Formats: sequence, structure tokens, C-alpha cells
Amino acid sequence: MLLPTKPVSVPRGAFAFCRYAVMVLVWAALLLRSKELVVATGAIMALSALLTVRRAPLVVLYGLTIERLFPSGMVMLDEYGMRFAHLFATVVLALVAVLAYLHAGAAAGAVLLFLAVAKTISALGFCPVSKAYACLSNGGACCGFLKHTSCELQQMEDAPR
Repeated sequence: MLLPTKPVSVPRGAFAFCRYAVMVLVWAALLLRSKELVVATGAIMALSALLTVRRAPLVVLYGLTIERLFPSGMVMLDEYGMRFAHLFATVVLALVAVLAYLHAGAAAGAVLLFLAVAKTISALGFCPVSKAYACLSNGGACCGFLKHTSCELQQMEDAPR
């Protein structure tokens, strides 16, 4: 099964800001046991999936503020891979919210801990969900899974030119 890819460029700083901000929000939701932070982070991720990485709320916020003062250069990403990653996070956050509102706090906490660890790995530049999409877009040929681990390289290494 081959999934489509679509190369896009976004400001490097905005992409990093988005990754770190979401990681902080997820950890804060976990540590504070805040349903509201879970829902807010889920809304950010849902909008990011809907609007694509170029128009994701945190990318746009950074682009309209800090990026204007301190240009960071551009990074190439796979728009569809990023949408898949944002959608995955949205679904996981929705599950956490449902569990929390059903008073299944232990289960919600466990799922949120999983997401917090995954978002920390992603914030550090190792994007497991977008890498999974890249593997699927390459027909499942993932033998080079650990060959390149940065979000940027793995997003575009197998994209059609």
C-alpha cells in the first residue's frame, strides 16, 4: 500500500516551537491532571490536522511573531505525514478526554503518559508517527527505519522528486 506524500516547507523555528509547545502542554495536562488542557491541546492538534502543518495554529503564531524578528530558515516536511501525526495525537487526546470525563482517571493518565513520552520523543526530533507514515508511503519498506531519525530527513528521504 503506497500512501501519498506532499513536500511543503515551513519555518524551522516554527516547526520546533510547535513540537515543544505541544510537548509542554501534554506534560502540563498530565502533571496537573487537567481535563481542560487535554481538550485545548486536542483542539490545537485537530486544527493542525485540518489546516495542515503550514497553517497549524502554533506554526502560524510563531511565524507572525518570533519568526519575523529572528528568521530561522525553512525545513521540508511531508504535509500528509504531518497531518497523519496530528490526527493520531488528536485521536489519542480525544480518548484521554473521554476517559477523564467518564471518571476513568487511571486509564486516562496512562494513555496521557504514553502520549507525553511520544511527544517528548517527537519534540527531540525523532518523529515516530510521521516515520510510520513515511514507511507506509514507501510501500512498507522500512528497512532503513533507523537510518535517519530527524523529523526533517525522514519526512522527505523517500518522497518523489
